Amino acid sequence: MKNQPIRLRIERPFATGALFGACFWAAIASAAPQDQALQIHSRLTGVKPTEGVLLDMAEDIASGDPDAAAYTAMQNDAFYDVTLKNLATPWTNRDRDVFAPLNDYTATVIGMVRDDVDFREVLSGNIIYTGDVSGLPAYSNSNNDHYETLETGGYSLKDNLERRSQSSVTGLPAEATAGVMTTRGAARSFFIAGTNRAMFRFTLVNHLCRDMEQVQDTSRPPDRIRQDVSRSPGGDSRVFQNNCIGCHSGMDPMAQAFAYYDFTYDADNDPEGENGQLDYNSAGETDPATGSRVKAKNHINSANFPHGFILPDDSWDNYWRQGPNMHLGWSSALPGSGNGAKSMGEELANSRAFAECQVTKVFRQVCLRDPEDATDRARVDAIADDFSNSGYRLKQVYADAAVYCAGD
Repeated sequence: MKNQPIRLRIERPFATGALFGACFWAAIASAAPQDQALQIHSRLTGVKPTEGVLLDMAEDIASGDPDAAAYTAMQNDAFYDVTLKNLATPWTNRDRDVFAPLNDYTATVIGMVRDDVDFREVLSGNIIYTGDVSGLPAYSNSNNDHYETLETGGYSLKDNLERRSQSSVTGLPAEATAGVMTTRGAARSFFIAGTNRAMFRFTLVNHLCRDMEQVQDTSRPPDRIRQDVSRSPGGDSRVFQNNCIGCHSGMDPMAQAFAYYDFTYDADNDPEGENGQLDYNSAGETDPATGSRVKAKNHINSANFPHGFILPDDSWDNYWRQGPNMHLGWSSALPGSGNGAKSMGEELANSRAFAECQVTKVFRQVCLRDPEDATDRARVDAIADDFSNSGYRLKQVYADAAVYCAGD
């Protein structure tokens, strides 16, 4: 059922500041509270509320507190088992498959939202969520049985996830933990084979809503581009100068943060890495192929351009703080350089692009459409402001989006 007061609000020219707020809440108040409650519950959970929940939500809406109604809806198991799982699961695999099994990456996102954890920790925290159910297989660094059993057993993710430190569960040094980037689920998808650039690219896609084509910048210096990138692809140096350099000049200095990580597996007998595990060179450990802590995978195909950059360590620099990618909104409180995945994750998660990306993804999921006009875009900006200024709580973003779009 469409509520005409809200439809009229969307179609009229956008009013800023207090005027917009007054118009927005007047429209909410004029809609039938039970209709609004039903829409909010459906948008957040995909299921109908019980009569008691519907009446409680309608009472909150009638009293001018639709956010409270949204939070009531989010107590339903379906918000965690379906809505949040569908949000996070595509981030965990290269095919962006929403039907992939539950793993530690997805469970950690769900748990962080449930507990109102500062969502920036998704890229830097020493945090992981495991199942808190008797009889589950123990967490393993070399298989996903713990999470698949949790999911197939039909256990509520709202009630049966436990927050733990990643280092205590996986054995990874605390300083090497970087939120979901250092979960087994992420490592299996993005540290497997290759040169670890995939971890950077998919983190950018999933958490800043930009793929490499959208951040190309041929004006950045190419001094950190590795040996494996040919400077004359197909014998034509123009391809490098006008194409390759646009991605690699910014990506390679950032992806260097992953120099000590790998995903080890039996490529012959286990080509999908089902039983592989994240491997990290701690201080004092040396890779025999490089003579340093840097994993050998970072030096492959060195003959492509022997004069290219050779990774000596895991130090990284954000070259995008200058040039057109300044518009991603990097934090002035951070130096823009550092060592390791944790500090690089902090750089990404403190950008304006990170905040806007989370809001846009939630808006798309809850409203069943992209932001499509000036009113929508202004509301996304306002929600992103609130998200950034009030502890980066993603549950509040869901509430704000559901209330806004309930009349669609």
